[in-house]
Amino acid sequence: MSNSNNGQVMGAVMLVRHGDRLEFFQDPKSYDPQHTFITPLGTHLQFSLFSHETGSRINSSSPDLIQGINTTIADTDQITARADAGGEGGVILTSSIAFLQGLYPPTRSFNEVLANGTNVTGALDGYQVFEAVSPTNDISLEGWTMCGAFEDATTAFYNSAPFQQKAKENADFLNSLKPFLDNRTINLENMWNIFDFLNVRSIHDPIFASRLPPSTLARAQDLANFHEHGVFTSPWLDGIGNIAGRTILPSILGGLADIADPSNNLKILFQGLSYKPLISLFNMTGVDLQSAELAGIVNYAAAAILELRSSNNGPVLRLQFKNGTQDNDFHTLNMFGTSGDLPLSTFVNKLSGVTINDTATWCRVCHNTQDRGCGDITLGAAQAIAAERLRPVGAGLLGAGMGVAFILILIIFAYVLGFMRCRKKRQSSKKSVSSEVRKKC
Repeated sequence: MSNSNNGQVMGAVMLVRHGDRLEFFQDPKSYDPQHTFITPLGTHLQFSLFSHETGSRINSSSPDLIQGINTTIADTDQITARADAGGEGGVILTSSIAFLQGLYPPTRSFNEVLANGTNVTGALDGYQVFEAVSPTNDISLEGWTMCGAFEDATTAFYNSAPFQQKAKENADFLNSLKPFLDNRTINLENMWNIFDFLNVRSIHDPIFASRLPPSTLARAQDLANFHEHGVFTSPWLDGIGNIAGRTILPSILGGLADIADPSNNLKILFQGLSYKPLISLFNMTGVDLQSAELAGIVNYAAAAILELRSSNNGPVLRLQFKNGTQDNDFHTLNMFGTSGDLPLSTFVNKLSGVTINDTATWCRVCHNTQDRGCGDITLGAAQAIAAERLRPVGAGLLGAGMGVAFILILIIFAYVLGFMRCRKKRQSSKKSVSSEVRKKC
């Protein structure tokens, strides 16, 4: 294992959960979502979380400074931002914008001199604009949505002996929640929605918060952690439960490769997301074995940073984590049961074989032939198969058919030619007979 405590930071991949929002309902089996909205607290959490970064990785006097990064003006060649604009609507995208403003706050240095000599500073005293990409039908940030195989695995988890035992052990506790849940479905399968409702109300409704027994929310979160960890993990790296991690990994690996490439300008890859990819990734890297809080739902504005650092033996990774406002600062997590920085090559070798790199692979893994672009892929594949079936058998039949047709044409041509010759002979014979008759007369 490489020791690069003094290694320079080459760049970072930042994975950040959104900030506080209103209630968010998800179907317990398919995880089909309903829309929700971010709160002022949510934007504040995001902004303040990474304003801390201005004092470290973006600070020119810090030992953790990302080498070569512009510390004042956000250089779009150095920063790529991606945000999940799917299940939770604009919450994650808005959170991402707030994060980026904390990372690069407004500055009067964001200005330009026009042709007429006028000096213009960006709006809002130098507000810096970022482009956050959230492509349509992209599966990388929400790989579980509309995935039949994932839904089947979730149902199997609900039917498993550990799940049934957990439900039995907590039946009395769940029934005690009836006065607080406004007729919502009360069972362990619906535990995510139960916890989310209790959590949101306890943050934003003072009367509700005063009525809720002190230990109730913590116990509900423990059950929700058990629920979500069971749904979004698998004992096998390539298991369908890890799909949230398997679909986001290609962008992570690609970002790290770009940062490690001296000819590439990328310094930061930011990805705004929900809690689900972090559950899967922590499971796939063995991080969730280090602490109970890492084996479940991370807090609002939780951030995992994969720092790429230089070392004498090549680039190494250091995973830094801050669980929202619960933690005062970032702390280092070890991956794959090792200690210290991890060689980038080890990270790549362990995970590159289980990634879901494109929509076509996702469609196959999820048994989907219609949604999220799978319909076009299925149609294209069917057309390709039809064309392939024409070769060589179809093409041979077509060639044989054309050969038969050509022979028939030759026969018809020969017949017509023969008929014409016969007709000429008959006409010539008639002329000879007529001539003989005239001579005799």
